[in-house]
Amino acid sequence: MADIATAFGLVFQPYVLSVILMSAVFGLIVGAIPGLTATMATALLVPVTFFMPPVPAIASIVTATAMAIFSGDIPGALMRIPGTPASAAYTDESYAMTRKGEAETVLGADLVFSVIGGLFGTIVLVLSAPSLAEIALKFSSFEYFWLVLLGLSSAVMITVGDSLKGVVSLLLGLLISAIGLDNPAAYPRFTFGSIELLGSVGLIPMMIGMFAVSEILRYAVEQQGEAHIFKKQIGNVFKGMWGLFKQYPLQTLRGSILGTAIGALPGAGADIAAWMSYAMSKKFSKEPEKFGTGHIEGIVEAGAANNSALAGAWIPALVFGIPGDSITAIVIGVLYIKGMNPGPTIFIDNPANIYAVFIVFFLANLLMIPFGWVAIKAAKRILDIPRNILMPIILLFCVVGAFAINNSLFAVTVILVFGLGGYFMEENGYPVAPAILGMILGTMLEENFISSMIKSDGRLMGFFERPIAAGLGALTLIVWLWPLLAWRRRAAASTRA
Repeated sequence: MADIATAFGLVFQPYVLSVILMSAVFGLIVGAIPGLTATMATALLVPVTFFMPPVPAIASIVTATAMAIFSGDIPGALMRIPGTPASAAYTDESYAMTRKGEAETVLGADLVFSVIGGLFGTIVLVLSAPSLAEIALKFSSFEYFWLVLLGLSSAVMITVGDSLKGVVSLLLGLLISAIGLDNPAAYPRFTFGSIELLGSVGLIPMMIGMFAVSEILRYAVEQQGEAHIFKKQIGNVFKGMWGLFKQYPLQTLRGSILGTAIGALPGAGADIAAWMSYAMSKKFSKEPEKFGTGHIEGIVEAGAANNSALAGAWIPALVFGIPGDSITAIVIGVLYIKGMNPGPTIFIDNPANIYAVFIVFFLANLLMIPFGWVAIKAAKRILDIPRNILMPIILLFCVVGAFAINNSLFAVTVILVFGLGGYFMEENGYPVAPAILGMILGTMLEENFISSMIKSDGRLMGFFERPIAAGLGALTLIVWLWPLLAWRRRAAASTRA
């Protein structure tokens, strides 16, 4: 109890609280600008933390990342441009709702269920970090291989319309992920002699191009004289949220649990959690045909998942010093610098500081409600700008954001090329979301497959010999075979009739 009281004293002092408030504003701004991810927000904060004591240093990162993951939903809902990769899974759904005049509902759901998911993940982090981290450490390349295949299967599940076109889009993303040296043999593939392509095609420029630039091209080609994006303004974002919670309690809980579990797996993170949660929501929904047309159910579940994954990623980071995602990979370095060496003994050597971090997690998620409300109200001014003025401004931000990633003009070329590609894909009914998912998971799929084949000496049965791997493998095969079995049942029923 003395350590907990000390932890409250470490957090609730003017200097630490002011750091948390400034970090909240910083995170909201970074997350809302396409191209500037939550990971980038963390990286930008690291030099500042050198001059801070341990608790405010970690508090600034925790707060900024939580805010950035949420605020990435705002441009996704208003302009179909995800601010962060974690928002890309349900950007089309959010934008469809906004076009139907339900902007306040979708933004309110993004905010409220992000908070719920974040608090759930934090509670799990506080209560069961050691036990969950021990389970996460049992995952080898075999388990990750099946987990990635499950994630890729979600691309077909979330496809609206022709599933075959979703598969083609997914394969295109996998092909793009194979470009460059980022493969087990470090052999240059599909580079065509280009030095820039040796470093592979960046996910962020590709995402900006396929979502943002393609939308700008669509407006330029299909101008219909609409002066503003939407006539309706954003009203009370909290209206109806209690009703949504009562309507979708299972989805909220399921998204929070899945997000925390995926976050706790080293190398997974909020991006994969959001995609898998959205796919699961559609798979088990009573109204799957509404997905893609502006249906709130998937947004509720995936919004809870990506924020709960943030806390989940801290579980292996704190207990074993193994990063759960790119953010905690940076955080581990900060912990070592501040003398809070990650590992099982951290709860013995620095109990007050660890409890202070837990308190900051709760505080950051609760602060998201007022700060997120202010961010949404400020963002609604975007709706008042005529599209012929707004679209060139968005394009300028896209170009600047892409260039800022590596200070390279090549990234600007990438967003323009994929902008054209994304535009032609959607014009012909090919969804861009599966291509993004294929890009995210392609490298991980290949690396884990090669590692597993080496470990098993080329035996495919090695993928089923470990209990967890066998369970994930069986689940993946069921997901793949289920449509075929359902088709056979329908064919048999129609024959009997």
